[in-house]
Amino acid sequence: METILNFIDAHKEMIYFVILSIFVGVEVIGGVPTVLHTPLMSGANAIHGVVIVGAIHVMLNVNPDNILALILGSLAVLLGTLNVVGGFVVTDRMLEMFKKKK
Repeated sequence: METILNFIDAHKEMIYFVILSIFVGVEVIGGVPTVLHTPLMSGANAIHGVVIVGAIHVMLNVNPDNILALILGSLAVLLGTLNVVGGFVVTDRMLEMFKKKK
């Protein structure tokens, strides 16, 4: 318990930033009309390529003996890749709806 309290005390600004980001994200997404929700979310999913790059960067700089960090990094790369591919699939499918039919 002491370790958790020390971590929270040392990283107050980061914790405040994450909590504020959650509230801002909820307000931004809540204010989007239903018609625009799908394009917004598919675009946001495609932006998650940053997660992939960050996970690869962390995995390249981690000690090879740290199995937990390697597993979490691999999981982040896998889930980030799925999110990016899903974002592109949804965007492509949505754009197909607006093409003229022959």
